[in-house]
Amino acid sequence: MTATVTMTRRRAGLALLAGALLALAPWHAQPARAQSDYPTKPITIIVPFAPGGASDFAARLIQPRLAEILGQQIVIENRDGAAGNVGMDLAARAKPDGYTLFLANVGTVSINPSLFSSLRVKPMEDFVPISIIADTPGLLIANPKFPPNNVVELVAYVKAHPGEVNFASPGTGSVNRLEMESFRREAGLDMNHVPYKGGAGPATADVMGGHVSLMFVTISSGINHVKGGRLKALGVSTKERVPQLPDVPTMTEQGFPKSVSSSWQGLLAPAGTPQPIIDKLHAAVVEAMKDPAIKARMAESGVIAVSSPSPADFKAYIQADADKWGAVIKEIGAKAD
Repeated sequence: MTATVTMTRRRAGLALLAGALLALAPWHAQPARAQSDYPTKPITIIVPFAPGGASDFAARLIQPRLAEILGQQIVIENRDGAAGNVGMDLAARAKPDGYTLFLANVGTVSINPSLFSSLRVKPMEDFVPISIIADTPGLLIANPKFPPNNVVELVAYVKAHPGEVNFASPGTGSVNRLEMESFRREAGLDMNHVPYKGGAGPATADVMGGHVSLMFVTISSGINHVKGGRLKALGVSTKERVPQLPDVPTMTEQGFPKSVSSSWQGLLAPAGTPQPIIDKLHAAVVEAMKDPAIKARMAESGVIAVSSPSPADFKAYIQADADKWGAVIKEIGAKAD
């Protein structure tokens, strides 16, 4: 008798549990359905810089193809300020539903966390990487009248004139300054940093004018000046020579393998974005970056169209980049607060 009552109560309990699960089923089914239907409305990409820059260029270049692949409009929203931190903060706090993405670059997620002690956003915690989209190698340029014609000659010249050579940069924590600081330490050179306030334009102009001897720039911003004879190229920061400047040797070829770097752009989503949506966005970016027209337009500007093998691969890439620049920033004591 007692056993019969126990079994009856157990069956009743299971029935109640089954009922509860059935009641919950629609609640669980809705997000899953939303993920499988994604996207059902326009997607916004926040670019944390003003229109016309490298990040804006990359975002607007992939915008039409990405919209075509995903079947939804892609809206570019420029939210510049505080070296990209304003837009990054806005994107990090967006709803993690795949409808707000962030156009990140080396500065915002690899450099700023080590440069700004007051930065609220922790990129590796507040975002989920999707894929890199553009890679722009660095180019070491000098005034045409500066005696050295390559990196080997530059090292010998600076060591013969310690403390006499000045190099420019577009800002204390810019990737261009950090590239030079990394090379300077690798080569053991005594040079002076001359910072300019934002943007490479005034700094590059002063190198062309001979007021400062040399600096790192992106290939996209320096190639026309090199081809026009207003600057000379001493080395590129890629592992292999670039087709746009086939006669310019790499830093590695000239004995400095640690001086491999680039300015890159890529897409992130707010942390908490469902993995099926991340995977769908990653697949769309990979397909978009295969587009010959996008590759050609980027190549014309000295930019390499790329994509990550997986979101996890892109995350590892960002972490390695942040570790590298974080170590340089710590060593030179750079701060931007």
